[in-house]
Amino acid sequence: MTPRLTVVGAGPGDADLITLKAIQAIKSADVILFDALVNEELLQYASRKAEKIFVGKRSGCYAYQQSQINDLIVERALRCGHVVRLKGGDPFIFGRGAEELDYAKDYAIEVAVVPGISSSAAVPAYQGIPLTKRNASESFWVITGTTKSHKISGDIALAAKSTATVVILMGMGKLPEIVQTFKKEGKSETAVAVIQNGTRLNEKIGIGTISTIEKIVEEKQLSTPAIIIIGEVVNQRVDLTDIYAKADLAIANSKQKSA
Repeated sequence: MTPRLTVVGAGPGDADLITLKAIQAIKSADVILFDALVNEELLQYASRKAEKIFVGKRSGCYAYQQSQINDLIVERALRCGHVVRLKGGDPFIFGRGAEELDYAKDYAIEVAVVPGISSSAAVPAYQGIPLTKRNASESFWVITGTTKSHKISGDIALAAKSTATVVILMGMGKLPEIVQTFKKEGKSETAVAVIQNGTRLNEKIGIGTISTIEKIVEEKQLSTPAIIIIGEVVNQRVDLTDIYAKADLAIANSKQKSA
């Protein structure tokens, strides 16, 4: 038995948006530590013998503190073998994946990482919002809305001065401050999209401008987990409704024929 840790990106929410390499890691795991944003359908790939432990947080309530998760990784790896740390999105984008790998290496545990599809790109794409588009946006920022000290990120003020698309993760609690930051830059009419539970069946979206988005969020009862997208590209949104409907119909017809 070789103690090892594989940090795996589970993708943005849709269970199909996971890599083959990630599935292989889940299948080979002796222990799986998974977060709140992970679609639990993915656990069906695990061995029946694998121990599955929820270590995420919901509504600010932590199942485990990060230091406890680090210790749990080491303890289970040394005692059980292969630990898979399953994280939503990509584990190296606001996921603390690098911290956990560094901690495990100090105990001579073999480590590996399987990248995941980040919600920062996939969630806007599912709603037909291109993060970059000619004549609309030449670049994009991906920023955490709330820092470790529970304050709004200073990078948001820098991003508000640019013409880039701004994607804010973990920002719903700071939405009023974000709105004020963009208003100070004269961007009250800049387009905004807020997408909750992106890529999942219970996905919800609100679209407005900096000056209207708070009211829209309240009317549509949007809350965490959600992504905020700010920029002209929101107005360049592609209508994918018919495309998805045709794809679903094609899949249904295919299943009927095979039956």
